[in-house]
Amino acid sequence: MSSRTRPGYCRQDVNKTTWEVPERYRDLKQVGTGAYGTVCSAVDFRTGTKVAIKKLHRPFQSELFAKRAYRELRLLKHMKHENVIGLVDVFTADLSLDRFHDFYLVMPFMGTDLGKLMKLQQLSEDKVQFLVYQMLKGLKYIHSAGIIHRDLKPGNLAVNQECELKILDFGLARQADSEMTGYVVTRWYRAPEVILSWMHYTQTVDIWSVGCIMAEMLSGKPLFKGNDHLDQLTEIMKITGTPTQEFITKLQSQDAKNYVKSLPKVQKKDLQALFSTVNPQAVTVIERMLLLDPERRVTAAAALALPYFSEFREPEEETEAQPYDHSVDNSDLPLEQWKRKEGKAATEPRVYSLAPNGRLCTETGRITWTCPLEALVFCCKTFCYCVP
Repeated sequence: MSSRTRPGYCRQDVNKTTWEVPERYRDLKQVGTGAYGTVCSAVDFRTGTKVAIKKLHRPFQSELFAKRAYRELRLLKHMKHENVIGLVDVFTADLSLDRFHDFYLVMPFMGTDLGKLMKLQQLSEDKVQFLVYQMLKGLKYIHSAGIIHRDLKPGNLAVNQECELKILDFGLARQADSEMTGYVVTRWYRAPEVILSWMHYTQTVDIWSVGCIMAEMLSGKPLFKGNDHLDQLTEIMKITGTPTQEFITKLQSQDAKNYVKSLPKVQKKDLQALFSTVNPQAVTVIERMLLLDPERRVTAAAALALPYFSEFREPEEETEAQPYDHSVDNSDLPLEQWKRKEGKAATEPRVYSLAPNGRLCTETGRITWTCPLEALVFCCKTFCYCVP
């Protein structure tokens, strides 16, 4: 099979990096970059909407990179909730497996993130309510699938002009039962049990992060602004007080136990006094989230039922996900097998949620869909997507 670029694709240079994308995606502009990928905004000329396209950095550099990329792809495909980023499309310009080096993830474009929004303006209370409510709806959905996000921070919460929020970036997400390491969440939003390097932790690490974010939204500044992980723990203790003996006995690391026991005793601060100008119901939410003991911390589902969110609450929208099958994520496969899996996912025919084009398939007599990749109407002999 030829290794040339696929027909219907074009090359666009963005900040000295070559992007090979379907012709439907135009006007690429870089909007962000990180350790594992670069994101561009683009205009989808087929639908007239803006999308975000993520190009993963060297996804097949190693088995670890390939496994991580496949996990992110599977998680994005699994998520189907209005407050969680999902997958619009996935593609590669490479025609053969031996030349398969890059693939791209297409997601809805949101415009900005909560971190940028907070720098521009002090959020009104109704915006804080609405945004945190959406965070919790998204987390309830994610957690119901058996997934922990692990990296919640203002920069991973996308917001559009209508104040609609989506949780982003599942690169670090793992299933709830996995053995875990301690340095995954941006420091200021990291739960104490992560800093203390428990070998297992629960979905309430994400709830701690929401509590930190909510406090920052209300006060205009980070609540726990540590310079390193030990300083971060000290900053947390200034608010929560030093742990009880009951909490210390739950720590699995003897070093962590010894360190916590060595800390000077600090009394817990009254959050209602600390946030004296804030709606007391909002402070109650933060109090339920920022508990040192993760077993006592409120869950996303329970937090949604707190009085603070009653104005916006629509229980029928607080949906749960299908369980996520994490067996593949735990597999140790050779690089070529990961590559084959990702190549299949990036090239397999997919049914898109577009309106039928109103034309009939000559083979089946059914209404056909227009293929969004090529902007053509196909019949069954060449990949059409028929509906009864």
